[in-house]
Amino acid sequence: MPAIIGRKLGMTQRFDDDGTVVPVTVIEAGPCHVTQVKTEERDGYAAVQLGFGTIKPKNLSKGELGHLSTSGAPPVRHLHEFPPAEVREEIAPGDTVTVEDFEPGQRVKVTGTSKGKGYAGTIKRHNFSRGPMTHGSRNIRAPGSIGAAAYPARVFKGQRMSGRLGGKQVTQRGLEIVEKRPERNLLLIRGAVPGATNSIVVVRPE
Repeated sequence: MPAIIGRKLGMTQRFDDDGTVVPVTVIEAGPCHVTQVKTEERDGYAAVQLGFGTIKPKNLSKGELGHLSTSGAPPVRHLHEFPPAEVREEIAPGDTVTVEDFEPGQRVKVTGTSKGKGYAGTIKRHNFSRGPMTHGSRNIRAPGSIGAAAYPARVFKGQRMSGRLGGKQVTQRGLEIVEKRPERNLLLIRGAVPGATNSIVVVRPE
């Protein structure tokens, strides 16, 4: 089973034969054009580069258009490299990866950029508990103690504090393909995947 680049369209639900409701994420996966196959001898490492998403040629540089023209690929918006083990065994520049290469029931992992939530406190960011609301308490949503006093006279690195929440690369493992719809390049994956609607995700074999 190959890896593929897609776009998260949102979530919906479908019903099993016994009436069980299954929440699914709909991903527009591919078609992805193989734009380059890198080798140890020529590039120093082995990888397969896929391209996804249409774009007007005027929005790409001449260098990018020249790179894509060597494989016969059309202008694409996103490029991503995969280890050869995650793509088909026999693949060459100019080939196309589609949802036809996937089957329902297969286990996958999906990588995306989580929703950015801005600056957040410790309760929202790390699930801390709040302090008492009465008896003169001034520690309602404050983080509390972050270290000792005279020794070690500093704050250890890695303390859980307030800060930027979200907006990071996240990989959700253990997902299952529920259905594929090749006529619309859609994959229906059980459960939620990282990222906002219309964000780019990468589907790889588990």
